[in-house]
Amino acid sequence: MNSYAALLRGIAPSNPNMSNAKLRAVFEGLGFEGVASVLASGNIVFRSADTDVAALEQRIQQALIRELGIGGGTIIRSYGELRALLDADPFPGLTHGRGTYLIATFLKDGAKAPPVLPDQPDPLTRIVGYDKAARAFLAVIDNSEPGKTPNFMAWLDKTYGKDITTRTWLTIERIVKKLAA
Repeated sequence: MNSYAALLRGIAPSNPNMSNAKLRAVFEGLGFEGVASVLASGNIVFRSADTDVAALEQRIQQALIRELGIGGGTIIRSYGELRALLDADPFPGLTHGRGTYLIATFLKDGAKAPPVLPDQPDPLTRIVGYDKAARAFLAVIDNSEPGKTPNFMAWLDKTYGKDITTRTWLTIERIVKKLAA
């Protein structure tokens, strides 16, 4: 059995169709094992014998649309990919907080990272790098001024459209811990 995390885009916990219980029910209905949610923001961990991640993403997304009307997007990463990302320690010496908001933006499989990362997309963002194995941009955002969105997020959306989803480093740590349990 393979352990996976489904990172769902566009989940609003206040929407009754997007509750953790309903999301888990879709995954259980697809026959996955060990289904569990992490936080209330569209992170579902599960086990499956399937190894074709693109087919899994498509199958899950179709079920979410059919059963709950959720069309935001599904990106899957294996436990090994996420564990290796954490072990790489791309944010050495930094702690997640308002001034150092540590994020990873995951690209859907098949999306190509740019050959050169943007230097500084805006004064609020420092790009740390791109992890090829996890297919994730890594950045530190100064989030100390509430309501101010860095241009980096707009650049990501413009470049990759809906084939991305962003998680905080703390969320990734929680997902890996749940996958390891």
